[in-house]
Parts: sequence; structure tokens; C-alpha cells
Amino acid sequence: MQAAMEVTAKYCRNELDEYGQCVTNKPGTWHHDCYALKVKVALCTSSHPIIQKIRSQCVEPFTAFEQCLKLNPTAVEKCSPHVADFLKCAESVKVTE
Repeated sequence: MQAAMEVTAKYCRNELDEYGQCVTNKPGTWHHDCYALKVKVALCTSSHPIIQKIRSQCVEPFTAFEQCLKLNPTAVEKCSPHVADFLKCAESVKVTE
């Protein structure tokens, strides 16, 4: 996961910063108001092999996390177990480039 975060930060920093700022500024409506920025981050990261590998190998925990966010848009702390599951999966992905 560290490698994925580094790749994301290296190649998609502006997109991540914009999205993070939007989420911070719109705590009750971020899931709607920040959707376009979320898509920009996804498009940016989707082209990198490390991110693609994590996405393909950890689709189930990530989907569960996204579903939790949709069900709890104003109480994202309820999704902490899903984040932990996803991070555990991502950490287990073997990165070979």
C-alpha cells in the first residue's frame, strides 16, 4: 500500500489535494459535491500498474468500503472497519515492476 500511496501522491497530487479539500469543506454533502473530483483521482491513478493490481486484487473490500460511505455519508467513521480490511488487502499485494 505504501507504494500505491507514493505513486498516487507522485502522479496525482493535485487531484488528491483538490478532492481532499472538497471533502473537508463539505462534510455533509461531499459524496455528491466532490464526485467529479473523485472521478479525476480515479482516472489519474487508473493508468498506473501498482494501482491496477491493488484494485484487481482488493475489489471486494474496496467495494464494501464504498458502499459503507454511501450508506453513512455524514458518519464516515462507521466505515473504519472497511478501511482496515481494504488496507490489509492492499498491503498484501506483491508489487513487481
